[in-house]
Amino acid sequence: MYSLLISISHFSSIIFLFLLLPDTQAKTNSGGNNNTNITTNEFCRPTTCGGNGPEIRFPFRLKTQPVFCGLDGFELSCSNNNTLLHLPSSSSNNGDFYVQEISYLHSTITIIDANEQTTCPVKILLSLNLTSSKFAFSEIWYINWNIAIVNCTAKIAQSSNEIEEVGPIDCISDDKFFVYVISGIESMDRLPSNCSVSQTTYIPTGSDINSTVRNFLEKRRMVMAWEALDGCYGCEKSGKFCGFNFTTNSTICLKKKEPLPISVIIAISIGCATFFSLVMLLIYKSIKSDKEKEVQQRVEKFLEDYKTHNPTRYTYSDLKKITGKFKHKLGQGGYGSVYKGELPNGIPVAVKILEHSNANGEDFINEVAIIGRIHHFNIVRLLGFCSEGTRHAIIYEFMLNGSLEKFIFSKMNESNHRLLSWEKLLKIAFGVARGIEYLHQGCKQRILHFDIKPHNILLDHNFHPKISDFGLAKLCSKEISIVSMTAARGTVGYIAPELFSRNFGEVSYKSDVFSYGMMLLEMVGCRKNIDFTIENQSQVYFPEWVYNRVSQGREISIKIEEDGDEEIAKKLAIVGLWCIQWNPTDRPSMTMVMQMLEGQLQSLEMPPKPFVSSDVEMNEIS
Repeated sequence: MYSLLISISHFSSIIFLFLLLPDTQAKTNSGGNNNTNITTNEFCRPTTCGGNGPEIRFPFRLKTQPVFCGLDGFELSCSNNNTLLHLPSSSSNNGDFYVQEISYLHSTITIIDANEQTTCPVKILLSLNLTSSKFAFSEIWYINWNIAIVNCTAKIAQSSNEIEEVGPIDCISDDKFFVYVISGIESMDRLPSNCSVSQTTYIPTGSDINSTVRNFLEKRRMVMAWEALDGCYGCEKSGKFCGFNFTTNSTICLKKKEPLPISVIIAISIGCATFFSLVMLLIYKSIKSDKEKEVQQRVEKFLEDYKTHNPTRYTYSDLKKITGKFKHKLGQGGYGSVYKGELPNGIPVAVKILEHSNANGEDFINEVAIIGRIHHFNIVRLLGFCSEGTRHAIIYEFMLNGSLEKFIFSKMNESNHRLLSWEKLLKIAFGVARGIEYLHQGCKQRILHFDIKPHNILLDHNFHPKISDFGLAKLCSKEISIVSMTAARGTVGYIAPELFSRNFGEVSYKSDVFSYGMMLLEMVGCRKNIDFTIENQSQVYFPEWVYNRVSQGREISIKIEEDGDEEIAKKLAIVGLWCIQWNPTDRPSMTMVMQMLEGQLQSLEMPPKPFVSSDVEMNEIS
């Protein structure tokens, strides 16, 4: 694949070089006779960005040089006499780094963060994503370490050898929390009792996590490496330059040559860029077309196999008529927009257009395959679908009152009353539990939803709850309690910890129970359960705050309006706390959850604390 990409990227260059330039000679690394060849040395003069910057030559090139002067992924740029390298990053520095040194002999490049105002370089380190980059950390290649950011209420004792930690990291620590970096392969139960994991991520690192992190904290300096092409090491060691022969598709040893006239370089660059763009456009369209055809065939095969279960199939033209040309937009979901419509028989419907769907059509297939075969009062009913080329849409029954989210996160109405009474909230909680219990136990195959949250709970005209959005759902046998997962799925804030790391347990139907528990706590507190900004640390531990208030017999700062409201609120809170236990085996099944909701508050035991204490006392919730 690598040689194929080189051949494609230089094909256009070869054509223009033969047309515009005379034959030249180069000595190949095989040491054979001089042959007529097209090489980097003929047209790509080593250059710098000025000052004491490093020499830029093959496999690197400046973005202002012709594309054939370097390999793909080795582009550099100049800024105020500094040499810039861009690496994939989610940080505010946009992934730009100054290049201090390039060792062509050892295939290493020394870089520092280009943002000199950076006060917390560890954030830059953690934001790097080198999966698609040509570079890796120099100590060891192609190894990504899973690291965890740990919040502790006291410093970890220096004498402790239980875990290998780096920290506390001053720039993201304060007088209440001490932040450490530990290896993600460490067992979480070895953490001190006053520490809790707040974030996990994957970064490439060396064999010694301590030296890697501390070196970057102190100097903002990293040494990256690239994989040298065959023959380049010996060539550089002999004092010559490594180049590339496009005719033979091999590396060569070169000596310096006089630069070409700038007019020739400009002509080559314009010609190659134009031709290369056309070639890439054709290749892109061809690949995209093949991929779309593959997805269409997969979807059509599924629809053919399950046609006896499927509801009515509509064309895209039908959808325009049903929705009045998509005039009434109800909202925006994770995979696309939802519009209100009306079937020819007058039944109101909601039409979800999948605009950001999974590339292989998995979300559409999940929705049709799962909801199409389910008939339950607390699960939204699928009335039809559209699959026309790359256009996919789902038609549901229309829910007059929309999602639960707008009722619990808008605390009070104009009369300073809750939008939903506590009795109504209890009925909604029970209805959702009954729907999830049916998914887990009532079907031939167990259905794991993996995205239970208020936004996906729809309310009909009588406020009966119905579970929707099965794009992330997964089918499994009832006999199998553990589910295989390649990546976490769901919405942050509702995702069970075992979906992030198997150190917390195995993925199972108990993962839905965790999401349901988080939803219950939000219903009690009329607020989202998590705020991800570090400045709002006091707001991060809302579930712990609820636990402390309930266990101490204190009010939860809620609007109590009628007799029995406080009992319902505490019941929902206790059930929610049972559901979010860190260990999946400690969580109740949805059948037990229903029994707890129907029972008396006095019969409920207070669950163990479902997290490591942070000793955070939150502000009162208004």
